[in-house]
Amino acid sequence: MQPVTVITLTQRLSACAETLSAQQLLLTAEERTRSRHRFETVDGQPVFLQLPRGTVLQDGDVLRSDDGVLVQVVAKPEPVITVTANSPLQLLQATYHLGNRHVPLEIAPTYLRLSPDPVLQEMLLHRGLHITEAVQPFYPESGAYGGGHPH
Repeated sequence: MQPVTVITLTQRLSACAETLSAQQLLLTAEERTRSRHRFETVDGQPVFLQLPRGTVLQDGDVLRSDDGVLVQVVAKPEPVITVTANSPLQLLQATYHLGNRHVPLEIAPTYLRLSPDPVLQEMLLHRGLHITEAVQPFYPESGAYGGGHPH
């Protein structure tokens, strides 16, 4: 039995034409914040991320190994709740309360999205907001000094 070769990915590139032939790496929002970690591609190929500390990967990013192997990052669907409101003010107030708790949060003009949490869901429902559960890619804001998300 041959030992499995682990591909070490050390560079993040902008999207390029070669991406069509790249392997895919499905990662949750939390996994996209890891700069040093072992994962497996969709095809089962082990890869090790060795990226600069603090790197936050985005859906569509292309990673490259020193020997030229390309792997494309794909946002993996995960359980999320989507919060909507009857008014923009209600949504802004919910954003304030969730931000005050340092909750990873995807922010859009008409909704907020976050990972399921029964305590937070109860607080949001108590404030008159509407919640729907789904399994889909999650794109939380990367923080005050980060690059944001692709929306």
